[in-house]
Amino acid sequence: MNRKLKAICTTACIAGILLAGCESNTNNNEVDDQAQADEAQFTPSISLIYQAEEAVFTGNVKAVKNDDTLSGCTGTGYVDGFEEDTDACIFNVEIPETNFYDLNFVSASAGGEKYNYISVDGEETGTVYIEETNYSDSVLQRVYLTEGIHEIIIRKYWGWIYLDKLEITDSAPLDASIYEVTAPLCNPEASEEAKKLYSYLCDIYGTKILSGQTCDQGPYGKEIQVIKKTTGKTPAVLAMDFMDYSPSRAANGTQGHTTEYAIDFWNNGGIVAFHWHWTVPQKYITGDWAGSFYKDNTNIDLAKIMNGEDKEGYELLMSDIDVIAQQLKVLQEAKVPVLFRPLHEASGGWFWWGTAGPEAYKKLYIAMYDKLTKEYGLNNIIWVWNGQDADWYPGDEYVDIIGEDIYPGERVYASQISAYLNAAQNYATETKLVYMTENGCVFDPELAKRDGAMWGMFCTWQGDFVAKDMAIFSLSEKYTEESMLKKAYEDEDVITLEDLPDLKSYPIREAFE
Repeated sequence: MNRKLKAICTTACIAGILLAGCESNTNNNEVDDQAQADEAQFTPSISLIYQAEEAVFTGNVKAVKNDDTLSGCTGTGYVDGFEEDTDACIFNVEIPETNFYDLNFVSASAGGEKYNYISVDGEETGTVYIEETNYSDSVLQRVYLTEGIHEIIIRKYWGWIYLDKLEITDSAPLDASIYEVTAPLCNPEASEEAKKLYSYLCDIYGTKILSGQTCDQGPYGKEIQVIKKTTGKTPAVLAMDFMDYSPSRAANGTQGHTTEYAIDFWNNGGIVAFHWHWTVPQKYITGDWAGSFYKDNTNIDLAKIMNGEDKEGYELLMSDIDVIAQQLKVLQEAKVPVLFRPLHEASGGWFWWGTAGPEAYKKLYIAMYDKLTKEYGLNNIIWVWNGQDADWYPGDEYVDIIGEDIYPGERVYASQISAYLNAAQNYATETKLVYMTENGCVFDPELAKRDGAMWGMFCTWQGDFVAKDMAIFSLSEKYTEESMLKKAYEDEDVITLEDLPDLKSYPIREAFE
């Protein structure tokens, strides 16, 4: 986990699903075809332009007269000075009718990828991204705005942009086909258990949301017990880490127990997910060994390893994967299917597997896939890719579920629709399940359904995102208030452990046989 955020209808109400005034469901091909045609032909009926130099500024932000240094600037100038956390540009806008809108912060990067926070009426709504060094579109999609005056703020996250204007247009109707997953598991030899679970996940996608919780102490750990005590419910998905099985950690005395916990949870009717904070081989540790999945504690060069210049390094990495393969093998023998999310948050660059760029990363991801599926015959894996950038996507043939990790701040309950649509529309060529594989705040399920952000799952991170450190059974409300946690777990469209069917006997879709 890293707390950095890449989070990022015509009124559409998605529960049933209602789109552009027509009732639909995931089997209504006629409406789906119409929705796709409507989206392809859509021309915004509203376009509002607000020049950045005429907005209100805080901190170091200031207006600069247009000197034609960058191409594409409009108006009399632009805004820069996004350097400190207090730096912001504030737009007061007037919306003519209640609707969904796209917010386009036309801007240029001062160099490299830049992300910055967007808030609407004091609530964090998402982030916008820009990499181009000439003025280009940087869009937050599908923001629900009521008729009247609103305050829209772009605030420094990574900063270092030149902001030209804010353009607001009404959003295109949502295409219901983004919820229709027809592709089988990427591993053609997938086990019966994996196919049954995957069939269930696809059957509920677009109408239901799985509740999930990270808890390395297993089904009886602190976070799970706090949720159960607070809501009376148990998360449907238990996410845990293979971290302590890593050889360089084990050499320092760690012992892994999460495999045992996973078998217990599955046998009690739950769904199991795993990630792996992969501690680099000892040779590459330069700092704190306990945190040597972070790049700052390593001197590993993944590019040299994956292009053959560091053959010893390649063997060391493959040896580490061998160790995790043994744990997955135990789970396979216990007939436990696993949502496996390796090499997560790669594009953020804070983990060593993301420091050498997308090509080296993709080679490592594919090497891991091939080793686990072809060499070890581990067919109980449902592959979850969490690279968080289209350039890092290894290909549909290696991915079953797309994951996004989102930490929007404290008590932010927005649906994160822009991040959802980005993941659903811009990574894969096939339609994939899209999950919120890590979150700080639990989003409001009513907002998710309203916006069409039908994440297949939320999965809250552990620690003070749920439980107070010093009180085992005490809820921390730092990120999610008790009322919102209860609202989420009590929502009729949020699936808890108590709601799950018998997944061991769940029928496999004919197309997935």
